[in-house]
Amino acid sequence: MKAWLRQHRHALALALAKIAAQKPATALNALVIGVALALPAGGYALLASLQPVAQRFALEPQLSVFLGAGAKRAEAHALGARLKADARVREARFVAREQALDELRATEGLADALAALGENPLPDAFVVRAKDAHAEALDALARDLRAFPGVVHVQVDSAWAQRLGALAAAARIATALLAALLAVGLVAVTYNTIRLQVLTQRAEIEVSRLIGATDAFIRRPFYYLGLAQGLVGGACALGIVWASLAALNVGVGALAGTYGSAFRLGFLAPGDALAVALFSGLLGWLGAYLSVSRYLREIEP
Repeated sequence: MKAWLRQHRHALALALAKIAAQKPATALNALVIGVALALPAGGYALLASLQPVAQRFALEPQLSVFLGAGAKRAEAHALGARLKADARVREARFVAREQALDELRATEGLADALAALGENPLPDAFVVRAKDAHAEALDALARDLRAFPGVVHVQVDSAWAQRLGALAAAARIATALLAALLAVGLVAVTYNTIRLQVLTQRAEIEVSRLIGATDAFIRRPFYYLGLAQGLVGGACALGIVWASLAALNVGVGALAGTYGSAFRLGFLAPGDALAVALFSGLLGWLGAYLSVSRYLREIEP
């Protein structure tokens, strides 16, 4: 066990020495890896920041049924009973005008505007969820509800939220595909970098084989070199994402402030940031593995 650990320490020391001896090349490779990984990592950070905003809105299609401004509470109860008796309605929730006003007052930036109105401008309403969520069924139900006594307006809600959810899902798939494509590119970059290192040490490797060195002994320093380059590139990617989000937040903060909101784009969670760095290191190791394995096969006697 001690011998095994000593061999790995020696291989790691050789890899770090090569990195220190070739600082410009190492920095350039790290920058290439960082820029490539920053694209999907930044996209993921944006989606994670926007997800809480999207979750505030129901994605399940529903209808808002508004009564007239002068409707009496007895009329609202009668309408509620009729809605609940409709076989197409799964749920009908009554929202009193006072409750709707309180909810608006709790919204950032609207309390002062509502106070200036003096009186409650909102009508009583019902939030209706249909058993059949298809667009045709919702449109037919909305047409029938408009004919109910006391109903002045029926609005089909959440259609835009469904589109937002579909757009977010498509963005997640696009981010995953982009990450996969760039991962292939990063493996190729590491492959070529390690290949050049192997070729410069061709004579040393052949002599090591002649004196009995195993393939594992020869591979180890290159594996650590690829892993280290990947980890440095991952750290570079995280730095690029952090700086980009900080720059974007200058404009986002100003825009959110006009709506009375404190919304900001958040950086990756610690677990996600660690995953980016480890993924980058794994890609570096994979590129080194493919490169060294191919070379050792080529020089097989």
